[in-house]
Amino acid sequence: MTVHLAVYDTFADWETGHATAWLARTGHPVRTVGPAADKPVTSIGGLRVLPELALEELRPEDSELLVLPGADLWDAGDDLAPFARKAREFLDAGVPVAAICGATAGLAREGLLDDRKHTSAVSFYLAATGYAGGGNYVDTDAVTDGDLITAGPTEPVAFAREVLGRLGAFEGSRLDAWYRLFHDSDPAAYEELNS
Repeated sequence: MTVHLAVYDTFADWETGHATAWLARTGHPVRTVGPAADKPVTSIGGLRVLPELALEELRPEDSELLVLPGADLWDAGDDLAPFARKAREFLDAGVPVAAICGATAGLAREGLLDDRKHTSAVSFYLAATGYAGGGNYVDTDAVTDGDLITAGPTEPVAFAREVLGRLGAFEGSRLDAWYRLFHDSDPAAYEELNS
């Protein structure tokens, strides 16, 4: 089964790197999905990416996870609203969605955070969307509620921890060791992770 990483102009390339790299290394192939399959997009860091699949072609039954990175475009209009609608399709089908940074605001606008525990950059960032889920906001690094994973922009390692755990790439003490290695630079965690 395949993990699908959404890519669109201004996507924050640093936010999903830990998750996608370690998913790929543990047997979960990653494919990019964009607004169109034949038109390159450019990340905040200036990387040009040619999506492998157009969003309209993506079906939940062909995926094990949809990853939505933050992007300036999430807060600049409705250009990325189709990705939030696709996230609804995934969640309705019981396929996990992982959103970080500005993508959480897109999900809030789509109503997907109204009844699920979630986090983001700060609570008032999501409140500005007018969503009805403020009572479900959790002030922590990353949150998993069923099939939905959310995190703020400063937490790519915690975001990856939740993603890796949700898909079973690492579990239990190995997942904890992975997090301690990449978040805390704990040298003892390296041996635990690779034992």
